[in-house]
Amino acid sequence: MADTQTQYMDCPIRQVVSRFGDKWSMLVLYMLYSSETGILRFNEIRRLMTDCSQKMLSQTLKNLEHSHLVHREVYPEVPPRVEYSLTDTGNSLMPAVNALIAWAQEHFNEVVTGSRS
Repeated sequence: MADTQTQYMDCPIRQVVSRFGDKWSMLVLYMLYSSETGILRFNEIRRLMTDCSQKMLSQTLKNLEHSHLVHREVYPEVPPRVEYSLTDTGNSLMPAVNALIAWAQEHFNEVVTGSRS
């Protein structure tokens, strides 16, 4: 039993997907990826994600930065300017995220409403 528990806790899928699998992280990653320049400031992301609180967005960005999916660049200006962009690792994740988005669009009615289109 202990061996099964260890395997479960060490599972790469569990450990990796937990870093970006929540709804806010996926949205932030997609917003950065789909932006014209690939760079957004905090308030730009906040304007795009109106239903995400400032505290939750801040926490999400910190988690994504800690997981090496998002880069945070602070410029030594007054007031300080902070920009967010995807890291190479974050960019390499985006084909899988885009595939998931396409799948979600195709199967939305089945999964969300329980009906087939």
